[in-house]
Amino acid sequence: MPGNGAVTRSTLRQQIADALRDEVLAGRLQPGREFTVKEIADQYGVSATPVREALVDLSAQGVLEADQHRGFRVPEYTPADYRNMVEARSLVTDGMFQALAAGRERFGNPDDPRTVAALAGVRRRGEEAQRAATAGDITVLIGYDLRFWRELSALFGNPYLSDFLHRLRVQSWVCTVQHLRHLADLRGHLWSGHTELVDALARRDSATARAIVAAYNAHSLDLIERLAAG
Repeated sequence: MPGNGAVTRSTLRQQIADALRDEVLAGRLQPGREFTVKEIADQYGVSATPVREALVDLSAQGVLEADQHRGFRVPEYTPADYRNMVEARSLVTDGMFQALAAGRERFGNPDDPRTVAALAGVRRRGEEAQRAATAGDITVLIGYDLRFWRELSALFGNPYLSDFLHRLRVQSWVCTVQHLRHLADLRGHLWSGHTELVDALARRDSATARAIVAAYNAHSLDLIERLAAG
């Protein structure tokens, strides 16, 4: 059936994109690493079409860079790039928190069981992220951190905002991993304020939420700049 081929290609495209994203976020694909569609297709034993689509998807997310003549490569992000990413994602979260303070948000009724359940789910992601951060397990932390922010931003009811913030956070992690590889032990270096943030939002305490995120951003920027300086 024609439809089966389309589904298979779409599934392959997502699987390849997920696998390569994981490789970049784990630091196993180093900054500047170049590869072609053919190389990846041969590696996974698939046709070029789903591979090309997956690589284009990752380029749109900032995980890879596309070069019209040389294929694709892992971007080399500088501390200045990271500062710009943090500034961009801060504009998004500040807008969310300001709307919350002004009562214009679609965050949900705090007494609604659905809102309570959603916040509880986000908090569980935060707890797992905190455990991974405390243990210095960057791979586990990234997975839970991305889910935490994705689900938290979704509570504000704007899918465009949620998608944009997710893209920024993926890019931020690509940059962060490139610099954290200089540390042998990550314990004590990774932010772990996830549950404090979700608890502040559950109380509709936007001032505390903004302060938590501001402290997180300052901590992250200082760490990246110190590591880059050697």
